[in-house]
Amino acid sequence: MTDPIRVSPPDVWSDEHFPFSQAVVEPPGRRVHLTGQVAWNADGEVVGPGDPEIQTGVAIDNIETILAALGGQLSDIVSTTLYYVRDEDLPAIQNVRIRRFPKAHGPATTGVRVAGLVDPGLLVELTVIAVIPEDRFQVPD
Repeated sequence: MTDPIRVSPPDVWSDEHFPFSQAVVEPPGRRVHLTGQVAWNADGEVVGPGDPEIQTGVAIDNIETILAALGGQLSDIVSTTLYYVRDEDLPAIQNVRIRRFPKAHGPATTGVRVAGLVDPGLLVELTVIAVIPEDRFQVPD
């Protein structure tokens, strides 16, 4: 198994505390594109209305559950697109990301402020691409 190559050249802007990389070279494995994940529970109900920290955590939990069904884990994520509704929520969102994504495994990341998401109670959506090594990849039953 080969780990992704993560690059953040010193001559390009960076935030040494934030878990992201300027570029990630995919390792061999199965590339997996996930549908955007939000703070919905299994019944499609919003979890943590008005709370970006809870909502970010639930979205990441959903991502982790989907990846685990395929034999993957959060460290297999090579790219993340973060959609958020309110600028003032960024510190809370970033705090969750810092806790859940170790800096050494920071994916290439893009953040996009949007006017709204599919449900008016949602504040955050995360879309990820992961590469699961062949030796861990599994097809769910």
